[in-house]
This record gives sequence, structure tokens and C-alpha cells, in this order.
Amino acid sequence: MKKPATKTALIPKMYCNLFGHDYEVTKKVTYHVKEYTCSHCKKQLTTNSNGSLIELTPKFREINAILERIHNTRMERSREKMLVSSIC
Repeated sequence: MKKPATKTALIPKMYCNLFGHDYEVTKKVTYHVKEYTCSHCKKQLTTNSNGSLIELTPKFREINAILERIHNTRMERSREKMLVSSIC
């Protein structure tokens, strides 16, 4: 019964081997850092500090989560400053 499951798993990988991956942005961490997933084989990538695409490992997941938290905090603080300055 496991044979059909492996055949269906091989088809997307074969497609990516022949035609290349079709990456879609799945998460915008910051303006410059994003996470990507291949729509066929589900391979996950992210951008590193140089802007290159690298495989999304647990280490980079943690780094991206921290970056996202810092980015959101700064953006919220910036919005609050703009609101206060527009009132004054």
C-alpha cells in the first residue's frame, strides 16, 4: 500500500528536476527577508544575510522568528511616534 504514496511523491520531485522549482513567497519576515516554498515539491527556502536563497533549517526558522518579532516591534513603535507627532 505504500507504493502509490511514493509514486505520487516522486512526480513533483521529477517535475522540479526537469523544469526547476516554482517558489512562492509563504511568509514575509521583514522587507528584505522572506520564506519561500516550492509549489510542487514543498521544498522551503529563505534568504540569508547576503540575500541568497538557502534551505530553511530549524536554526533559520528561529532566526526568522526573532527577526520578525524585532521588525514588528520597531514598526509599531514607528507608527506610535508618527501618531504622536501628527497630534502635536
